[in-house]
Amino acid sequence: MRMMGISALIEQGVQSLAQVAIIEGRGKIRDGEVVFYHLAEGEADNAAQTALEGLGLDVTYSHENGRSYVVLRERTSAPSHRLSRTHIVLFLATILTTLAAGAMLDGHDIFRQPGTIVSGWPFSLTLLAILGIHEFGHYFYARRHRVDVSPPYFIPLPPPITFIGTLGAFIKMRGPIPNRLALLEIGAAGPIAGFLAAVPAIFLGLHLSSVVAIESPGFFLGESLLMKWATVVMFPNLGPEQDVLLHPVGFAGWIGLLVTMLNLLPLAQLDGGHIAYALLGERQEWLGRAIFVALIPMGIFLSPNWLFWGFLILILMRTVKHPPVYDVGTSLTPHELRIGIICLAIFILCFIPVPFKTI
Repeated sequence: MRMMGISALIEQGVQSLAQVAIIEGRGKIRDGEVVFYHLAEGEADNAAQTALEGLGLDVTYSHENGRSYVVLRERTSAPSHRLSRTHIVLFLATILTTLAAGAMLDGHDIFRQPGTIVSGWPFSLTLLAILGIHEFGHYFYARRHRVDVSPPYFIPLPPPITFIGTLGAFIKMRGPIPNRLALLEIGAAGPIAGFLAAVPAIFLGLHLSSVVAIESPGFFLGESLLMKWATVVMFPNLGPEQDVLLHPVGFAGWIGLLVTMLNLLPLAQLDGGHIAYALLGERQEWLGRAIFVALIPMGIFLSPNWLFWGFLILILMRTVKHPPVYDVGTSLTPHELRIGIICLAIFILCFIPVPFKTI
């Protein structure tokens, strides 16, 4: 019997699911229907997903308290992947603010001499390329897994509010994540792509940098393992009383490593949260809680930046827990394990205990 208010398309989805599963219950929600079920004997874990493919429905799978359920929603419009006016305006504004940041980092007073803003192009171009490649990694794999996703939104924030001219970029996933592999690949693709873009920027920036005598007091950037290694490679004879005056291209690469590290924290819907939930399932919540609590002593004893970032995550996401995704309880494949190991290695290489310090 068809439920009142349920569209024929959603009903078709329920009947398709009933061919491979035993329906335990159904409930109407605002824009669709939630169906509780368990698979019929002999059916594989992906039988429900296979049964609902190609129907034109937005489908969200979840498992909670040993029970499976699926939310079926009818798509109201075809996915659009075109750049909107908002995308273009935000990107142009971010070019302007990062140009301003780069020029100011280069010592120019853009308020008295506005024309000097163009001198910030090495920093702006490098940083926007790293951020864009990071987001394109997410976008590419979202499209590959047929997830409705928006092009990247860049976030401008003019200096001196922030000395890099931007709060980064993000994509908006407007459709459900179909399974664990999709969640893992979409989440990991951004940090991996951004890391691969930041590494050559680090080496090029170091090549363009100069060696100066350490002056006290001064403002210094923290070093990750990768940054330490790159500095040793590029400046093998650097003395104890010397330091590297980092070129804007290298500084943009350094920011790329910092952004990659922060995104890989296994919290909520950060990239690291996606990866941790795909690999650990419900255990991601406990790891996320432990990491979030650890930010407090890190903020007290290492750098107050960790307290700020923890507070920002709390305000924006309000939880460390990742929302449920279909089939996270199944055994991991070697491919999925490799992705997890690669992301862990990248996090270790990018980790900066004290991002900024004054000596």
